[in-house]
Amino acid sequence: MGTEVVTKDILKKVFPKRRSDAHKYEFGSLLVIGGSKIYHGSPLFNALGAYRTGVDLVTVLAPERAANLIGSYAPDLITYPLPGDFIEEKHLKTMKKFAEKCTAVVIGGGIGRERKTQVAVRKFLKNLEKPVVVDADGIRALKPENVKSNFVLTPHAAEFQALAGEKATKNNLEKFAKKHKCVLLLTASKDIITDGKKTVENWTGNAYMTVGGTGDILAGICGSLLAQGAEPFDAACAAAYINGRAGDLAASVKKQALMASDILNYIEKVL
Repeated sequence: MGTEVVTKDILKKVFPKRRSDAHKYEFGSLLVIGGSKIYHGSPLFNALGAYRTGVDLVTVLAPERAANLIGSYAPDLITYPLPGDFIEEKHLKTMKKFAEKCTAVVIGGGIGRERKTQVAVRKFLKNLEKPVVVDADGIRALKPENVKSNFVLTPHAAEFQALAGEKATKNNLEKFAKKHKCVLLLTASKDIITDGKKTVENWTGNAYMTVGGTGDILAGICGSLLAQGAEPFDAACAAAYINGRAGDLAASVKKQALMASDILNYIEKVL
């Protein structure tokens, strides 16, 4: 049997037709937790990728410097500054309070690898029952036993190996997803998406998308779809397709000049 590849048909599954009397918040509320004194772009791209794919509301929790920069860049976003330079345990009460009000969470972009941050991430995720995309350094904060069935993990090969202790082969991805009942979206030249029962590949995307920020947009799109009620496997498949196809359209114009922010402007042409 040949490899099953994600096609544009996936969009019909994750974007139901909107009723004319639809109301605010009917299409989800996403919480983005990320950033540090060093990085502010990751949670910004998470949030903008989410908004471009239909979620009604995005709130960003980030350390002060990151939150202030994000808020000044994008007035569409609600930003809440966390005191200090990095996410840590003292922020857990606030993180949990905001999580109660959302329909999905994205966490990990730009948080860094401080031990205190990793501890806070693990404690936050331990009791979180809502759908969550764990990306970037959020994945590096985890041990296999921390992974739960409400997780969509979006690692590249090195991040998966750091988590699982095994190379990111198709077989190892499937075994890990099956054991932990999670969804894995391995970002690569051909993305692999698996829930341990079903595995597909996404062939959109191109070599110009190695630029920083493209994976953050992907995670944000996936979070947006989860917040709107899509099934985790479908959300991961659609996010990979949308991000890659928008990247293809952007790269056809920008080529080596491609920046992650360019991809945001082409998402509307994919939907």
